[in-house]
Amino acid sequence: MTLRALIVDDNTNFLATARRLLQREGIAVVGVASNGAEALRGKEHHDPDVILVDVDLGQENGFDVAERLRAASGGQQPVVLISAYPEQDLEDLLESSSAIGFVSKSQLSAKAIIEVLDGHNHDRKARSS
Repeated sequence: MTLRALIVDDNTNFLATARRLLQREGIAVVGVASNGAEALRGKEHHDPDVILVDVDLGQENGFDVAERLRAASGGQQPVVLISAYPEQDLEDLLESSSAIGFVSKSQLSAKAIIEVLDGHNHDRKARSS
């Protein structure tokens, strides 16, 4: 089964590059969005398996957008935060976020996304046993 993703970023060049990269690696990018409102519409319209959200969306805070997306899905659709900032610079914010993980933009790949999803699913299974 092909993993279906929605990418949320206010940088149109990054959106195009990330879409090409992920599609070449086997992820179906079903939509892109540049702000929270577009992301919510894209989530409803495309029902992606994972939503990638940049932490810095210009006028909007990506952490807030991630929270709205998770709430709108009843916590069912995983959100992975992405950023050009190093993970260690965002640690406190990432820990308090409902996002299931983080991938640096420089490390963005199908493999990195799948590893975050697999780690999240493993953690959920361990907690339910």
